Amino acid sequence: METLEFTIYPDGRVQEKVHGIQGASCTEVTAAIEAQLGEVVSHESTSEYFSPSVSQSSLQPSAVAAQSVFSEW
Repeated sequence: METLEFTIYPDGRVQEKVHGIQGASCTEVTAAIEAQLGEVVSHESTSEYFSPSVSQSSLQPSAVAAQSVFSEW
């Protein structure tokens, strides 16, 4: 599942985390949002960024069932 998580701090900073999008396509997903939020101070790539993109049609049914999304909460 693809999710965007935002944390808004009292000083106005916004932290954005992208989950479930592999490869560099996450930058395409977040570009418009970042443009509206203002100046981007830093980017930090996760392990998902460095994973090759996999289309869902190429996944075997057992692989799809094994995928889970874990929250940091």
